[in-house]
Amino acid sequence: MAWDEWEKLKASAAERSTGQMQLNQLSAESGGGRKPDLISNKPAWTKAGTDIGSLSEDISKATRKLEDGQTGLGKEAGCLTAAAQKEVYGSWETYVNKVSRRCERLSGLLVKAGNDQLRTDEAVEAALGRLEVAYADTPAVGGQNKGR
Repeated sequence: MAWDEWEKLKASAAERSTGQMQLNQLSAESGGGRKPDLISNKPAWTKAGTDIGSLSEDISKATRKLEDGQTGLGKEAGCLTAAAQKEVYGSWETYVNKVSRRCERLSGLLVKAGNDQLRTDEAVEAALGRLEVAYADTPAVGGQNKGR
């Protein structure tokens, strides 16, 4: 199947479609007259991923400041407040590190989603091209004039 055929199939499918996908909103006909403002493109996904990634950096900075604040507390056996402080610090350190890792992972997923969305048609075109090469028709054998 050539890329042109793929484009024709997509256009044909779009023409046959009678309904629109509706996600948790009123249809355009039911009032309001507002056009949807949801945009899904690579720059939007990349910005979302980058913004989430920057949260991870900010969390790391805050964690270092929190760690610096623990210096000089001494041994917890000598002071109940120091012991309580150390316990609270340990739980917060664990929590904040998990949040930071979650932000990093989500950042990567959002950026990847934007890249995958962009590459969908390109990937299909490349796959179809590879199929054409791999399964190209072989020349017919026999029955040819061969100059006679």
